[in-house]
Amino acid sequence: MFWKEEALNHAKSEDPKESCGLLLNIKGKEKYYPCRNLSMTSHQCFIIDPEDYVKASNTGEIIAVVHSHPITPAIASQADKISCEQGNLPWHIVNPKVEKWGYYKPCGYKPPLLGRPWVWGVTDCWSLVRDWYKEKKEIQLRDWERPTTLEEFNKDPMFQRCAWRTGFRQLRPEEKLENGDLLFMSILSNNLNHVAIFLNGDVLHHLTDRLSCKEPYSQWLLKCTGGRYRYAS
Repeated sequence: MFWKEEALNHAKSEDPKESCGLLLNIKGKEKYYPCRNLSMTSHQCFIIDPEDYVKASNTGEIIAVVHSHPITPAIASQADKISCEQGNLPWHIVNPKVEKWGYYKPCGYKPPLLGRPWVWGVTDCWSLVRDWYKEKKEIQLRDWERPTTLEEFNKDPMFQRCAWRTGFRQLRPEEKLENGDLLFMSILSNNLNHVAIFLNGDVLHHLTDRLSCKEPYSQWLLKCTGGRYRYAS
């Protein structure tokens, strides 16, 4: 397939960054459309430039996502599987060094709540909250649009101003925590840049560059807490 040659060449030119692009159907012919990777951690993940996505959709029908794994094998990672499900398009993956290809298509994959790797905008603290509410309470929470980078987010976190629009109300000081309540925290920041779920004296959360976990609601986490919210819709 000629489009694979173009995608492979793009991947080689972007190495050691991840390349990304879209496979188009243009009048019955498959064509690779290279896109810019806007991720600040482009060596391990990708964010397709929205402008490129719009240009591609105006050029032809988008039928697949294509990206590279410069370091790891061409096998869909957990973050790949989650994003593939969200986009509802098949994914082609290539390792430019060994020139091996992989393929993954939507199949209903659901990531585990515990032990998932952290990827900004895909498997982060708010993603964990959404998945927990969907799995445990059958509630589909709104997914807040995040800035492109974590650095931008930390300058102006949006948790408090978006909470009520997602169905949460702030607890009064005298109200006791209940299972499923959200704890907005300041982690190595002056702003509330993290969210955890209260569960029987523990918290379920996903800190940056760590695996998602459940741990005791310690004095340190209590001091980090700046807001307590309960789903009220």
